[in-house]
Amino acid sequence: MARALTIGLVQHPCGEDRAANLRASLEGIAEAAARGARLVLLQELHATRYFCQAEDPALLDLAEPVPGPTTEALAEAARRHGVVVVGSVFERRAPGLHHNTAVVLEADGRLAGRYRKMHVPHDPGYREKYYFAPGDGGFEPVPTSVGRLGVLVCWDQWFPEAARLMALAGAELLLYPTAIGWDPRDDEAERARQLEAWMTVQRGHAVANALPVAACNRTGHEPGPPGEPGIRFWGSSFVAGPQGELLARAGTDGAEVVTATVDLDRTEALRRVWTFFRDRRPEAYGGLLRAWRADGDDGREAS
Repeated sequence: MARALTIGLVQHPCGEDRAANLRASLEGIAEAAARGARLVLLQELHATRYFCQAEDPALLDLAEPVPGPTTEALAEAARRHGVVVVGSVFERRAPGLHHNTAVVLEADGRLAGRYRKMHVPHDPGYREKYYFAPGDGGFEPVPTSVGRLGVLVCWDQWFPEAARLMALAGAELLLYPTAIGWDPRDDEAERARQLEAWMTVQRGHAVANALPVAACNRTGHEPGPPGEPGIRFWGSSFVAGPQGELLARAGTDGAEVVTATVDLDRTEALRRVWTFFRDRRPEAYGGLLRAWRADGDDGREAS
């Protein structure tokens, strides 16, 4: 491999003890580094339980500034182990203004950049719009010593537009800190469909952009508010190569550190053969700027 990069993913359950959650992330960083990782990806909101199952103004106290306590701990780990770390923070930007923010710590401990989640869901069990304003920084890769990182967050992973814009801006790989799981009331067949869809759409981003993709998801059951079943996070953190091939995958249950090595130079070779970027027709894509096509509009111009 001409430009080999070993990536580590740290998957673990989270509980009420914030210090214990962060300790699990830091121990995972150390293990990944010991196994040769130069880039470590953590799961979404890894220092806290997934508090977005309920709408409670008191939970806004969990927010912190960037830089702040979590980024300081991650910076120290990055510096100690000589790795680039992508973490996740409930960011307090200003009074009443909060974001779901991915932070990138360079191997020397400095804050290399941040990405504020652009697509914010609001569904049963995932009431994120109550807590997070959508990001306003667009889709810009973060330059680091291991490459230009196209960092996105969870719900962003379902949107091909986000992945493509990161690729067009020069991202060399796509990274998704994630918190997604099953409603315990779903049957096994529905669970299987959901998990397969989650992996397939991201592997599709790898293929369409000829970029490696890594997604790090939390695991374990987290109870919901009274009367709600909670969420069983399905783990399954994975790394896919630039043709969508699975290189490493964690199990659905339990803490796990997985590593995989990708070759960043394969993107150039693949794009010479799979000429998606040469054959794009951006001048014909204006319809993407509309939320929806008007009723009765069949897309043809009137004669």
